[in-house]
Amino acid sequence: MRTDTVYKKAFNRAATMLRDGQLTGELPSENELRRRIGVSRTTVRKVLGELAHRELVAERGGVRTAGRAVEDSDYYPDAETTSRANHVEQQFMEWMLRGDTRPGTSINELELARKFGVATNGIREFLIRFSRFGLLEKRPNTGWLFKGFTQDFALELFEIRVMFELRSAHLFSRQPDASPLWDKLAALKVAHAELLKQIEIRFHDFSGLDNRFHRLVNEASPNRFIDDFYDIISFIFHYHYQWNKHDEQQRNQAAILEHVAYIDALESRDSERIKRACQAHLASARATLMRSLIALDK
Repeated sequence: MRTDTVYKKAFNRAATMLRDGQLTGELPSENELRRRIGVSRTTVRKVLGELAHRELVAERGGVRTAGRAVEDSDYYPDAETTSRANHVEQQFMEWMLRGDTRPGTSINELELARKFGVATNGIREFLIRFSRFGLLEKRPNTGWLFKGFTQDFALELFEIRVMFELRSAHLFSRQPDASPLWDKLAALKVAHAELLKQIEIRFHDFSGLDNRFHRLVNEASPNRFIDDFYDIISFIFHYHYQWNKHDEQQRNQAAILEHVAYIDALESRDSERIKRACQAHLASARATLMRSLIALDK
């Protein structure tokens, strides 16, 4: 982990809670904040100290209250709040999703290392890990080749996604009231509402929000194999979405509404309602994937 990564992530989390209105008026106790953010008391005290220093929190007579409005510049950058491996992964996925990376594209370790601002061994470790899915191939003396996907590969992976997520959604609904997952879900619900308000100019931001939401659902059933599979699942879906530009805004808007219905179902803790909302959203995602695969093949 980078130096102070845990603290910086906790600070960003607290800043988001202030910005989204989850913390208004008098702030809760340190112990309650620690529970909500999911860090130690030492870390939460450091966070509160920095919030006060930046006047995001006001302290008078031993009472802490929300201070000035949180601005984008208050947040620590993503590069400082993620491990090296996660940083490389995020940069690589962004490069693949935003660039003109079609099947047959050559990938050069040194070029990516310069582009991402990391050492070449970090790039190589990620590419080796990613290559086991059969999407990348190492070519002697010429770097790597992006091979792309087949419909059978994507649909087989999708079947696994449905099994994993139904299980995770069920376990999410059984989380105790004190679980920090509920606060994270509430914050994501707000983020969905904000994106929906600005959908005409921010519809490209949906892929990041979609990734955050489904990863949160999977947090209810921590499993290294599920986490590992979700890396490639997320990549395949978002990669193909970007190639199908037809009705992109409308599709993303519809998916946001499906997410909101899914979140409402999770908050209801009604197992049948959750199952219906989850299956409906994943069926829609599958249909979009199939259309995107066809569009990419043309």
